[in-house]
Amino acid sequence: MTQHLVNKTVLISGASVAGPALAYWLRRHGFAPTVVELAPALREGGYKVDLRGVAMDVVDRMGLTPAVKRYSTQMRGGAWVNAAGKPLATLGPDLIGLRAPGDDEVLRGDLARIMYDATKQGVEYLFGDRVTGLDQGHDGVMVTFERSAPRVFDLVIGADGLHSSLRAQVFGEEAEFVRQLGMHACVFTVPNHLGLDRWELIYPTPGKVVNLYSTRQSAAKAQFIFPTPAVLPGRRDVAAQQRLVAETFAGAGWESATLLAAMPHSPDFYFDSASQVRLERWSSGRVALVGDAAHSPSPLSGQGTSLALVGAYVLAGELKAAGGDHRVAFARYQEEMRGYVEVNLSLGESNAKQMVAGSARQIRTQTTMMRMVSHLPWKDLALRPILKPLNAAANAITLKDY
Repeated sequence: MTQHLVNKTVLISGASVAGPALAYWLRRHGFAPTVVELAPALREGGYKVDLRGVAMDVVDRMGLTPAVKRYSTQMRGGAWVNAAGKPLATLGPDLIGLRAPGDDEVLRGDLARIMYDATKQGVEYLFGDRVTGLDQGHDGVMVTFERSAPRVFDLVIGADGLHSSLRAQVFGEEAEFVRQLGMHACVFTVPNHLGLDRWELIYPTPGKVVNLYSTRQSAAKAQFIFPTPAVLPGRRDVAAQQRLVAETFAGAGWESATLLAAMPHSPDFYFDSASQVRLERWSSGRVALVGDAAHSPSPLSGQGTSLALVGAYVLAGELKAAGGDHRVAFARYQEEMRGYVEVNLSLGESNAKQMVAGSARQIRTQTTMMRMVSHLPWKDLALRPILKPLNAAANAITLKDY
């Protein structure tokens, strides 16, 4: 017998990972989702993202495990290097990724493509547009767009990331919910001038890190991590952001100058803070949030993408279980996800404190430990204290079968 659903039309703001994943499950459960995305087309590129624990279970329930495996970075390992490029510690795939069996890693753009391809038939996408206004009524939400004609939807979901504009419209200004962890990062595509093949190089300096890796021989990704400066450029002022990065790493050594020279020519420059989002409630009336818009654990946790996938699965599942009754479903969604989210927020805070060494002495200690661990015959035992909190956070929820 087909379940009767109320509130079938759902607008989702954001077409990265959480939005299309939510659209997939809503459509599968009998709802009619529409996804609106500010970018004129699917956002390609991006950095490596981990898929851990229950998130891989969600991918498997979507039937997308073969696609994820096909786009897996399959990193062979990497090395910590000094200013001359000499390896200080060489790491195999078990150490460079710190993933449990069954976990995986893909580029964010590849995962977005996988999710889009799984939903483009049967889900309406509005690219190059955004929500400009929401008027909640007893029977629905009147939504105005920048380009499209106004429409009424039964429910609206914000899946538009850390700087969610939909969250700002309904829940309040970003400063109320976004908590910076003291670090900034930029990532961008560069020519693979070192010929890296599924290999990662990490160059630490006191308080800062330069990272270069390639998942394919054609191009590489450069990443710069540094303390949050006292004065930040505007969020859309890419030229000012790039000047800041260039000034921060001027004379840093190793391949920094070559990478910085390539930065202005990159097609996918990304610059942002390592921040968390903390809200007491993820819903207000007929509007709810999912993914980073609701509870970003920060990129330093390695769990943001996993939380987005699991949150989409749970939110859609609870809407189905409640027959579309958003009041019941939104409350159950938060109840199911809260413990999982809190564990991962704590993981992000902890990782932020350990991510960057503050002195040359700390760098020497870190590299010595990594070099020793990589050669220990009881390596798995030595890694257990590191892997235990990661695995616990990745599996801190039991998925219902909706």
